[in-house]
Amino acid sequence: MSKWTLAQLPSLRGKTAIVTGANSGLGLETAVGLAAAGAQVVMACRSPERSAPALAELRRRVPGAEAELMTLDLGSLASVQAFATAFGARPLDLLVNNAGVMALPFQKTRDGFELQIGTNHLGHFALTGQLLPRLLATPAARVVTVASVAHRATKALDVEDLNWERRPYSKSDAYAKSKLANLLFMLELDRRLRLAGHGLISVGAHPGYSSTNIGLAGGEAPRHPLEKLAIRIGNALFAQSAARGALPTLRAAADPEVQGGEYYGPRGLFQFAGAPVRVNYHPRAGDPELARRLWARSEQLTGVHYLS
Repeated sequence: MSKWTLAQLPSLRGKTAIVTGANSGLGLETAVGLAAAGAQVVMACRSPERSAPALAELRRRVPGAEAELMTLDLGSLASVQAFATAFGARPLDLLVNNAGVMALPFQKTRDGFELQIGTNHLGHFALTGQLLPRLLATPAARVVTVASVAHRATKALDVEDLNWERRPYSKSDAYAKSKLANLLFMLELDRRLRLAGHGLISVGAHPGYSSTNIGLAGGEAPRHPLEKLAIRIGNALFAQSAARGALPTLRAAADPEVQGGEYYGPRGLFQFAGAPVRVNYHPRAGDPELARRLWARSEQLTGVHYLS
């Protein structure tokens, strides 16, 4: 099989894409790739003011790009709703659920959710539901949910304790569970869309081991300097670039051969690096009963109901 590259991206001229967390790393590289293919890109970021350099970088790398910043804090359901309202009735061809936080000490979102499940899963679950009418009204639209190889590192997902109220908190396990939730959601969304006969498809992607800032951010609890140093050394010695890490997402987003329910990642050892190909996921992610229960619990927690 020949390696898939950015040169194989089809023209996206006339299409509109939303990329969450497009202010740096994988999100910025995804936004740049989509803009270079001609898409109009909405960079959905918590702080448009602090994200202005990212927009300037995109425009520098893609002269004439159609791109804009919009405010979106996935840790706030009110912000998710406000974003969907501000986006309005525009056609939406592509939603890339990319933003995330990783392995943080216990914190809560504005709505009282554990920060990692709240941002990585529940915020994107609510956002997808709020934008679903725009996606369904646009022919051949897609939702791409970005997961991680870390979803394999957790043994279970207790949907009745997503917010870690009944057991000791583990920041690494909380991250792994949030990424497992991403895949359960992606696959359940695909099943529900198929059942309803919609043309919208749901696909997944992961970046392997890529050099980004996600491991350095600490939210309200800054990381220990030694932890930051270890992450920087790992990024320098072992990680592929953020540009290469974004390729599976870009392939999932635009390759015309992609089918609903597929999952794309690097083809190298342990799926850490390499050209983007269709990859497998842990059997837990493919459990339809667990996915159904997670969907119901997500609706209950967010108050956003769709495809029920």
